[in-house]
Amino acid sequence: MNRKNQTFVKEFILLGLSGYPNLEIIFFALILVMYLVILMGNGVLIIASIFDSRLHTPMYFFLGNFSFLDICYTSSSVPSTLASLISKKRNISFSGCAVQMFFGFAMGSTECFLLGMMAFDRYVAICNPLRYPIIMSKGVYVLMASVSWMSGGINSIVQTSLAMRLPFCGNNIINHFLCEILAVLKLACADISLNIATLAVSNIAFLVLPVLVIFFSYMFILFTILRMNSATGRRKAFSTCSAHLTVVIIFYGTIFFMYAKPKSQNFLGKASLQATEGLFSVFYGVVTPMLNPIIYSLRNKDVKAAMKYLFCWKVVN
Repeated sequence: MNRKNQTFVKEFILLGLSGYPNLEIIFFALILVMYLVILMGNGVLIIASIFDSRLHTPMYFFLGNFSFLDICYTSSSVPSTLASLISKKRNISFSGCAVQMFFGFAMGSTECFLLGMMAFDRYVAICNPLRYPIIMSKGVYVLMASVSWMSGGINSIVQTSLAMRLPFCGNNIINHFLCEILAVLKLACADISLNIATLAVSNIAFLVLPVLVIFFSYMFILFTILRMNSATGRRKAFSTCSAHLTVVIIFYGTIFFMYAKPKSQNFLGKASLQATEGLFSVFYGVVTPMLNPIIYSLRNKDVKAAMKYLFCWKVVN
């Protein structure tokens, strides 16, 4: 393409549900309520894991990190989405798009690693209970969480910098609520083969490898549980894993379903596909973080006891 005919894009237009003004009002109310639930639910889990000494274990340390990550992830995108829905302002600056892409990618990558770390923690706790305090010492599980955060941040820096260095020409319309990286790459007027290659490597490192860790961890956990003679022991083991496994299924199921479907950018202007794109983005970005604290609090006696103690302590004081 002739460089003289290119116009540098200074902002992007996020379509969202612009073709459905009535749905926008409904979505605004739903997203706002869910965002408040995310802040309160995950905030309570973080506070409980800090102040209740019974939760000072690797599993709840990872859970606290997970809750903090969900708050950061939604706070990087939900406020701007709510503003666009209520004010009808669809544009986002080039730098704002880069920041939004960075936080979304960083939090998503970190979450994948954290889920893998949590699966390994459950494997050690159930399959090697006597060695659990040695293998999962404080230094080890803090290092595991730190590696997850650092890896996610580095991965996001690489992907975001490679994406935003590309030249963008006339088309600046993104059929999404957010600056989703694949949608942005489609607008670039340059070769994106390097971006696709690095994304493929990233997917292997942050999607495939954690999935393999989770799969094999739960395979060993299942074999160990089935060999238990005590029915009470089997129920307790299943109980400690069920919440994490439920979150894993929801998280990875939504990701694979989103990226396996045809991209709506190829059918820009078709209202039905536009609404579908918005629905998936909301489910992935808001509903999943909202369900996490609900799942962990409902399926975990220790968390429920810690929350009860926390609320009772506040009432007394």
